[in-house]
Amino acid sequence: MSNDARWFHPHGSLARDGWSVVVDDTLPGWRHTGLRVAELGERDAAGLELAAGSVERQLVPLSGGGVHVEVVDADGSAHAFDLGGRDSVFDGPTDTLYLPVGASALVTGSGRIAVAEAAATARHPLRLIGRDEAPVELRGRGQASRQVHDLGTPAVMAAQRLIVCEVITPAGNWSSYPPHKHDEEVPGVESQLEEIYYFEAVPTRTDSSAPTPSDGAAPFALFSASSSSVTEIAIDERVTTGDVALLPGGYHGPAAAAPGYDLYYLNVMAGPGERAWRITDEPAHAWVRGTWDDEAVDPRLPYPSASHPTAPIEGTPQ
Repeated sequence: MSNDARWFHPHGSLARDGWSVVVDDTLPGWRHTGLRVAELGERDAAGLELAAGSVERQLVPLSGGGVHVEVVDADGSAHAFDLGGRDSVFDGPTDTLYLPVGASALVTGSGRIAVAEAAATARHPLRLIGRDEAPVELRGRGQASRQVHDLGTPAVMAAQRLIVCEVITPAGNWSSYPPHKHDEEVPGVESQLEEIYYFEAVPTRTDSSAPTPSDGAAPFALFSASSSSVTEIAIDERVTTGDVALLPGGYHGPAAAAPGYDLYYLNVMAGPGERAWRITDEPAHAWVRGTWDDEAVDPRLPYPSASHPTAPIEGTPQ
């Protein structure tokens, strides 16, 4: 089966209404999750508006000097928040803001911001989540080592459907591996969750000879997804900054960072059932997990962010 254009979207192909990325239920076959990405700056000094609706959101600054958010909650009360920025997505977690169902917002500031969304009906409290509240986890071992920021997971943030995390994969490593799926509800075993991957890639910070992007470098990674018994899908793509992969289901992974280039992706997940991340490995490759027992976590991790404690986790595939 060849690549299905519904599920992989190169940089710029989802641009709309001042956003560089818009994923929502207007896309064929897409129901539960959404994502918006935009550059804030002088050209849009009036700000970007998020209308109230049956959706819960988490605002995630990706890079830049910081974001100011004016919120009108569903009860009409007004609130203002300042979210601290970060130089890039590779510089540790960031302040985020959870917007409940029925809240509207005006976003101003500088830099790049992502807005993760999920269709929802139940209200949870409006909440600023400080960068120090987001656990930093080291997952996998050896060349499957990666760093995960739990920005909006059930352990960190109250929500009805929305799950948000971000993953950093050092140059030459594989993440979302072994390939895994979460496309059917099997109590206690697997969750049914749609998933969005938003990618960024840069020359690795661990090599002083690496060129800067302005030198004409084209950082990239590889990403793959394949069919399960529940979902038919095929993705085998070279990915770079601004690309988006949509996973209605199926086995997904690896996300393989090319040697010389570090990989970042933001994951947005939601589904119709319990708000829990439970997965099933692809049976043909599940054995790989057992080879990690005698390996150490990649010594390049964690990437600098000294104020964030790390909690190594063995055996989780993302």
